[in-house]
Amino acid sequence: MGYRRRYGLATTSYGDKAMTFIIYTLLLFLGFASFYPFWNATVVSFNSGTDTMQGGVTFWPREFSLDNYEVVFRDSRLLNGFLISVLRTVAGTSSAVLATAIFAYGMSKRELMGRNAYMVVCVITMYFGGGLIPTFLLIRELGLMDSFWVMIVPGLISVWNMIIFRTFFLGLPAGLEESAKLDGCSSWGILFRIVLPLSGPVIATLALFTAVYHWNDWFTPGIYISKIDLLPIQTKLQQILSSNIMSEQMSQMDSAAKSHMDRMKTVTTKSLSMATMIVATVPILCVYPFVQKYFVKGVLIGSLKE
Repeated sequence: MGYRRRYGLATTSYGDKAMTFIIYTLLLFLGFASFYPFWNATVVSFNSGTDTMQGGVTFWPREFSLDNYEVVFRDSRLLNGFLISVLRTVAGTSSAVLATAIFAYGMSKRELMGRNAYMVVCVITMYFGGGLIPTFLLIRELGLMDSFWVMIVPGLISVWNMIIFRTFFLGLPAGLEESAKLDGCSSWGILFRIVLPLSGPVIATLALFTAVYHWNDWFTPGIYISKIDLLPIQTKLQQILSSNIMSEQMSQMDSAAKSHMDRMKTVTTKSLSMATMIVATVPILCVYPFVQKYFVKGVLIGSLKE
């Protein structure tokens, strides 16, 4: 200790070590508390349903079984819902990010007349809405009921995402656009050839937020869509979770699926729900590692730079 003090080397006191230990212990506990529900759902999905009803299934499957996933992948309704969710996420995310970026680019123009008034109107929509009934009537009058586009068009523009885009665009050097205009580039060309390629971190971050919204949203199709073939897997998962008996699910299946369910005596509502939940969650989780590095950079650049 004296040697380290003599040469000015840093020392660590017992108090610092204790605080470091407490911090790491707390972080490990929070990480475990966040991860365990997903792990337990995975374990239950791979465990026999009748065995799960006895309780005590915590960290490992006590009676390993793939019957739950067999039922999920044999049910054409769930597979069709999975396809609808994928199509909705891809179409909804790409169109929403593009439309919001175009709107934000226009709002970033300082020469735009009434720009402040437009911003006030946009911000008001973040705090006040028409309500469920007026929105339902509007959707019906627009002819979007029982349509795939009812899950895309109403959420096409996000004011919050527009503000982040706009703030980022305002932080770009003005000389870029001036040079492009001197070379004969139009406003559309400036947006797609210069501005958007420089907005990679913001686009990646907001695209992920939008994709998570579209993937997890079950309420919108549950209200505006009555056709079973157009329901995404999240809405069908919610229907499974809200039912407490397997007979209600069996009555909605065709005779072939029902006879198959009669043979699957180990499948229960809870085990089937967990298997469906895992199938619906894993795809969106696989996206996070590829765009996680853009989170802090994209949000901070879009929120702080002015």
